[in-house]
Amino acid sequence: MENIIYNDLIRRGYNVDVGVVEYTQTKENKNKKIQLEVDFVVNRGNIRYYIQSALTLENDEKREQEINSLKRIDDSFKKIVIVKDDILKDIPNENKIYINFESTNFFDVNDASALLKYLQPLLKNINGKVYFFFDEIQLVNNWERVINGLRVDRDCDIYLTGSNSTLISGDLATLLAGRYVEFEIQPFTFIEFKQVFENMNLSKEALFDKFIQLGGMPFLKYFDLDETPSFKYLNDVYNTVLVKDVLQYNNIRDVDLFNRIFSYVIENIGHTFSANSIKNYLKSENRNISVDTILNYLEYCSLAFIIKKIPRYDTVGKKILKVDEKYYLTDHGFRQAIGFSNTKDIERTLENIVCIELISRGYEVKIGKVIDKGIDFIAKKEKNLSYYQISYIMRDEKTREREFGVYKSITDNFPKYVLSMDLFDFSQDGIIHKNIIDFLLEDESVK
Repeated sequence: MENIIYNDLIRRGYNVDVGVVEYTQTKENKNKKIQLEVDFVVNRGNIRYYIQSALTLENDEKREQEINSLKRIDDSFKKIVIVKDDILKDIPNENKIYINFESTNFFDVNDASALLKYLQPLLKNINGKVYFFFDEIQLVNNWERVINGLRVDRDCDIYLTGSNSTLISGDLATLLAGRYVEFEIQPFTFIEFKQVFENMNLSKEALFDKFIQLGGMPFLKYFDLDETPSFKYLNDVYNTVLVKDVLQYNNIRDVDLFNRIFSYVIENIGHTFSANSIKNYLKSENRNISVDTILNYLEYCSLAFIIKKIPRYDTVGKKILKVDEKYYLTDHGFRQAIGFSNTKDIERTLENIVCIELISRGYEVKIGKVIDKGIDFIAKKEKNLSYYQISYIMRDEKTREREFGVYKSITDNFPKYVLSMDLFDFSQDGIIHKNIIDFLLEDESVK
């Protein structure tokens, strides 16, 4: 049900976050910190809603459970509880089929034949459109045969969730023959990170310092910015994804060689490099590997959502270049957690943050080449382009000339930005300079 609500909110143009409400409970003269979750915090311009979703509100206890977190939000924005029957209230109950394959009720429904056998009597006398909700579908062998069959035989909507370790998203195009819509959920952006930890009463600058180190994985909200449990959590997630979604799923046997390649990529986020440069680096360490294998390893990591490959675009020739791409981590906190310093490599970390921010805002992102100079990012949404240069601090005129000067060869009228940590506004010649923190906190929908 949350999938339906989320998808509909995104379709309506809202920014959607998960919220946390915190309060102190006193019992037997002891204080205990309690955290309650809000399913959706929805923003668009100056509009905000808090939304809880529930299958039913069958009694007072359940009703109190759902509204408890909303009652503790002390602003004046609207609070809403959406109940399953309100979403599909005009749809007969028999036309809504929910199955969670992790439930003990469905242990025997573990292959396509068993699933079809279970569904056939339910569908026998149903008229009209049917809504299927299948949780953890990967537990059913050959599930795609049933899903494709239902789409052919019935007027229906089908919602699927599954574990990435056994169902890599790239396989959906093959399994479902392209007839599906996939929603990729990004880690918290900085504006979402700030909302989660606003109870800490830290300045935006102090919170951004934490964001640089920890990144935006949602479960971090339970650790109150404590680095020790936060990095342990990030390490656990990183290793789980790496082992299950990459090594095991792709049957990679030379784990040491893979780790060397991936460590090289993580250390060099924001640098342009090719598979050949990695091959030469490994050759210097007396390790031989083919370019194709390196490219396959990087593709596996992209499909597992660990890294993003950003292609290079020639702004003069108007074409995608096949060499010297850049790679960025989906969440930069992993880099710090496994032993690299995000503050030491601050320029590359800031690039990573801005890249993922632009992707989260719905842009198609490329790196730019203009004659012999590079543009950090070209962001495209529909017919609109914008250009971004990222710098840490522009202390002297030479640095400012480098960052602003790259735009001299671009003659179109699309907006051009230089983002840095400087507080002084260096905007010049129609090129907009913004502080990175302010850029990350702005509401794009009111531009």
